[in-house]
Amino acid sequence: MSTLQNEQASLLLVDDDITFCRVLSNALGKRGYAVTVAHSVEQAQPLAAANPPEYAVVDLKMGGASGLQLIQSLHELDPATRIVVLTGYASIATAVEAIKLGATQYLPKPANADEIVAAFGHQATAVQPLNAQPSSVNRLEWEHIQRVLHENNGNISATARALNMHRRTLQRKLTKLPSS
Repeated sequence: MSTLQNEQASLLLVDDDITFCRVLSNALGKRGYAVTVAHSVEQAQPLAAANPPEYAVVDLKMGGASGLQLIQSLHELDPATRIVVLTGYASIATAVEAIKLGATQYLPKPANADEIVAAFGHQATAVQPLNAQPSSVNRLEWEHIQRVLHENNGNISATARALNMHRRTLQRKLTKLPSS
């Protein structure tokens, strides 16, 4: 049994949704990966430093540090690590940022194990289209807000000032997911 595990590709799965991690970990294990699970960037970094994974699946938004920080750390540990970013808050700005930091692919949630495994095979030369249909005005506004929020390191007050918007209005807009 231990020789089988040594032949399996190492995969680090990082998501703060414990149930999702359990289900995805089992599914990826059945597909031949030796899966290590962490529920935060802070929990994942020492695991990755001790044993840099060949593959990683990283949630973008978690409690604590952003998944973008982990992508950068994983890429610095081993530039050959294939990193797939999962997020329920897909935006062009964060997709581009994730790819620049070293992610292989960026998938909006929900994504299943087959989609993730297929994403490991893609080249990181370009961001894959998240949606073939043109974006709505609400979607474009939301993506712009997300980009400015990222530029302000998640600071709501600074983002509201940069957007010339009342802080409460910004908070309300951030709680709503845009329509496509």
